[in-house]
Amino acid sequence: MAAIPQASVQAVRAELYRRMGVDNLAPLWEVLHDLVIPQPRSPAVPALWKYRDIRPYILESGRVITAREAIRRVLILENPGMRGQASITRSLYCGLQLILPGEIAPSHRHTQSALRFIVEGSGAYTAVDGERTTMRPGDFIITPSWTWHDHGNPGVEPVVWMDGLDINILALFDAQFAENYPEEAQPVTRNEGDSYARYGNNLTPLGPLPQSRTSPLFSYPYERSRETLHALSRNEPPHACHGWKLQYSNPLLGGFAMPTIGSFIQLLPKGFQSAPYRSTDGTVYSVVEGSGRVTIGGEAYAFEPRDTFVVPSWHAASFAAGTECVLFSYSDRPAQVALGFWRERQG
Repeated sequence: MAAIPQASVQAVRAELYRRMGVDNLAPLWEVLHDLVIPQPRSPAVPALWKYRDIRPYILESGRVITAREAIRRVLILENPGMRGQASITRSLYCGLQLILPGEIAPSHRHTQSALRFIVEGSGAYTAVDGERTTMRPGDFIITPSWTWHDHGNPGVEPVVWMDGLDINILALFDAQFAENYPEEAQPVTRNEGDSYARYGNNLTPLGPLPQSRTSPLFSYPYERSRETLHALSRNEPPHACHGWKLQYSNPLLGGFAMPTIGSFIQLLPKGFQSAPYRSTDGTVYSVVEGSGRVTIGGEAYAFEPRDTFVVPSWHAASFAAGTECVLFSYSDRPAQVALGFWRERQG
């Protein structure tokens, strides 16, 4: 039996695809190798945003639109490989929010979970379900899913913080909801520091406890985090990849402080040269203290305080600390761990 010419085979297949397409069918075998791949192939690329370069844009935004008009006056850090998608990694959003003295960013709630990491300025507050916490540089603050929250600045200087949200995760499941509060600011029903007094001292109040998977401790002051890093550095050698690294945790459940976003803070000693590290969770970093260099996928980036950089999924990263450095970071690791496919490689 004579072999069928390849041109005829392709023509027959193309005709089949045309007819089945009318009924919204497609052949898996034509796209299988793009769907089931040997290792992660993220559309996100490594990138670094120099704060000294973007700060003028942040301050200028305060002159062209008010916090009330904008709802949230934020400049989105868009990954260069994913422009127009309001994403810094495939699953996560990152932005820098500005609030000026005397302003209030109106109260609302949404199903997306959010974190705030304070970059510059003091004296502003964020309110979550009736409790306010004052913002200071280096503080890590959580806004759990579907909780009322607003921001205000009764202080005398502009305040800038990083917003990290799981917007794309919610979009994947088509589970996005949002609602505006009927007034600009929600009423304050608890004293500042109430959640820390209840849950931040290795003590738990008797009676009904919060059932949310998000930490009931929504403000983690930098002063305490820094003190803990310093204590660790005096008692044990640094990890070859991470230096001294801590995970923000839920005091009631243990584990991650948020169900979809993992948050971390680490200390690199002066002169530290880390071993390469890669993991499937693309990670966003904010530089708190110090200067140095991060090499991501073979490309080096110099960083200094308040800079932001991103390490996409499965890109090897290594650090060289010129001075003692403190880095805050967040990723979608909790979601990957919960679903059982998170993977890492050290060295």
